[in-house]
Amino acid sequence: MYSDIYKLITEYDKIVLARHVGVDPDAMASVMALKDSILLTFPHKKVYAIGSGSNRFTYFGKLDKIENTKDSLLIVLDTPDIRRIDGVNLLDYSKIVKIDHHPFVEKFADVEHIDDSASSASELVLELINETPLLMDKNIAAKIYLGIVSDTNRFMFSKNGRTFHAVAKMIDEYELEIDKLYEPLYLRPLNEVKLEGYIGLNLKVTENGVAYIKLTKEILDEYKVDAASPGNMINNFNYINDVLIWVFFTEDVKNGNVRVSARSRGPVINMALAKYNGGGHKYASGARIKLMETSEDVIKDLDELCKNYKKESDSGENY
Repeated sequence: MYSDIYKLITEYDKIVLARHVGVDPDAMASVMALKDSILLTFPHKKVYAIGSGSNRFTYFGKLDKIENTKDSLLIVLDTPDIRRIDGVNLLDYSKIVKIDHHPFVEKFADVEHIDDSASSASELVLELINETPLLMDKNIAAKIYLGIVSDTNRFMFSKNGRTFHAVAKMIDEYELEIDKLYEPLYLRPLNEVKLEGYIGLNLKVTENGVAYIKLTKEILDEYKVDAASPGNMINNFNYINDVLIWVFFTEDVKNGNVRVSARSRGPVINMALAKYNGGGHKYASGARIKLMETSEDVIKDLDELCKNYKKESDSGENY
């Protein structure tokens, strides 16, 4: 499959790279690393990384704007379904490639490489580079490392030894100073730390173990943060006793919706959030809802998941 993707890269002089809405470090890292690798290998090609950005991730590089996509190749990374692709009309492209590590949702590309056993889209980009003539340098390796680190929460969510082996080899080969790489990924302004404190103090927990908080525009304005900030700190609320699922509802006035970020320590949540125009991994998912009032329906569905999960655990089915 990687050879098929590489062949398409060689055939097109104009290549556009896209990823999911609500950009996170893995999505940004995988797109920017692949862009840099293609340009390093084929300096004459025109390669564009598109989508809405975030001030938090400017250290990955600058995003591009493109008006004419005629006769171009589109590569979509880290996105399982059409509705979550950021800023793309698939009909504008001659050929489409999908590279993704989420569970399969729908087919929308001519060539699709889906591997939900991979830790991240960045790991798949690393494999693509390693298994084809695409080139890599220290800068590209650093971006890939940060993407993998982010989506695995510093390897806490790594599924197998393959990730460790690949990353260890990359660290040695490119002499990455990983302690210095962490700083832009984890350095946060004081107002975000204060917001995290507010979330901790105001989390509500349902009878069956769903912790949730509703963050309105007024709260975001008070702490001087944007709508992306809460979702970037949700992993910091892992391992809370008596909590199986935790979910943040964040009002996003700019895009006219409410961002839903959810994590789980047991119940499978991606299918429940698919009901609300979302999805993702079994234990890490997101969604977009139109109104904050709909959050009550989401909470009710997630609480039912926790209730059923506890029943199955009591009967030994989860062990």
